[in-house]
Amino acid sequence: MKDADMTSRTQSTFVPPIPEAKRWIEGVTFPADRPLINLSQAAPIDPPPAPMRAAMAQAVEDPDSHLYGPVLGLPELRAALSRNWSAHYGATVAPEQIGITAGCNQAFAATIAGICGEGDEVILPTPWYFNHKMWLDMAGVTTVPLPCGPDLMPDPEAARALITPRTRAITLVSPNNPTGVEYPADLLRAFYDLAQSHGIRLIIDETYRDFDSRAGAPHDLLTQPGREETLVQLFSFSKSYRLTGHRVGAIVTGADLLFEIEKFLDTVAICAPSFGQKAARWGLENLSQWVAQQRDEILARRAAIETHFKPLEAKGWKLLGAGAYFAYIEHPFNDSAATLAPRLVKEAGVLILPATMFVPENDPSGHRQFRVAFANADTNGIAEFCRRLAKFG
Repeated sequence: MKDADMTSRTQSTFVPPIPEAKRWIEGVTFPADRPLINLSQAAPIDPPPAPMRAAMAQAVEDPDSHLYGPVLGLPELRAALSRNWSAHYGATVAPEQIGITAGCNQAFAATIAGICGEGDEVILPTPWYFNHKMWLDMAGVTTVPLPCGPDLMPDPEAARALITPRTRAITLVSPNNPTGVEYPADLLRAFYDLAQSHGIRLIIDETYRDFDSRAGAPHDLLTQPGREETLVQLFSFSKSYRLTGHRVGAIVTGADLLFEIEKFLDTVAICAPSFGQKAARWGLENLSQWVAQQRDEILARRAAIETHFKPLEAKGWKLLGAGAYFAYIEHPFNDSAATLAPRLVKEAGVLILPATMFVPENDPSGHRQFRVAFANADTNGIAEFCRRLAKFG
């Protein structure tokens, strides 16, 4: 007989926000002169560029593209990412310090499996990336919220006060999802020093690394002594090369932790898809100029958000943060963002996510704020989005 009080791993966490938001548009008709502006999901909707698709078409004929590969990734991809990572950060990263995963979410899950046990703790700044929180819930790991300040930056000293004997890691995302802010190098260094001094891991999700507005390396952590025992960097090929459906991510850390991570990967997926890994390698070796152009386009869209949002300030809206794929905004209404979000779909033809999806239930900021994922809207679409917000309510 089933125990009525039993809670499964999946029941321990919340409904995934993206599928939940998509339900708000079911059955809603959008007139031709006011189509839906969907700014809910941070994933490219365009396919990879034509030269990459041509290379992928050739790879399809290679029998190895359809076989299991090494658990930690194809050696050729690990070597290519080693060269790329070393050049970008001005440090030496060996292929043996890189593991390839089936997307960046799996990179985080594998890292947590490699460092945490039941009841251990991981510090997450809030607003947090919801899938990080969901995985910690399902892994039986306690999430310790670290509220950010008005500038949406986490405070290392506030984090220090949260560290206990059960703390295993601090997780940061920079450029940030959901807020878009870029963490300064000295802030990341302060968190690194804090983690190292307590013998815990600093996990930095750098999915949006290639869309950082700053030139060069965003930090110098890879040059620090002992970084193999402290630093874990996560990366996604989905955003930089539009490979979302092919599920290729990466972990950059010490070989000892990768030894543990390999056990998780072998059990869950055996290996990342070989075909996607070949595409990722081709992108690393051939698309640097194209990636730079995509960065310029994203930065132009960020500038459009900042420009077209200004008239909204007179109506009480606030732009709290902008960068990479995201803007984080505050509304002027009495209703909760969770109530307003479905109304925005019906009354304004706009789909954005309420911040209640990015903070603990008892955090009042969630009711006041929204995440806007603007990467799939051109500058005209962003201008129209801001005009619709101005008319709403």
